[in-house]
Amino acid sequence: MSKLYLFLIGGTIYGIFYSTERAVCIVFINPIISMLRTLMMQMGQKPSQKKIKQMMRAMNNQVDNK
Repeated sequence: MSKLYLFLIGGTIYGIFYSTERAVCIVFINPIISMLRTLMMQMGQKPSQKKIKQMMRAMNNQVDNK
């Protein structure tokens, strides 16, 4: 019976950490990608996945250098 409680507590803790990680991804990263796609379409470029990744990498490098 004690193993059951241990697994329930462990699963709950894992679920909290996993859901927090997913929420951060959904709230912060996905809107940035959609914003980049909209910006590229407004500039008349076709937003391919490769260009989006390049722009994200450039933004991350710029933030890391500061």
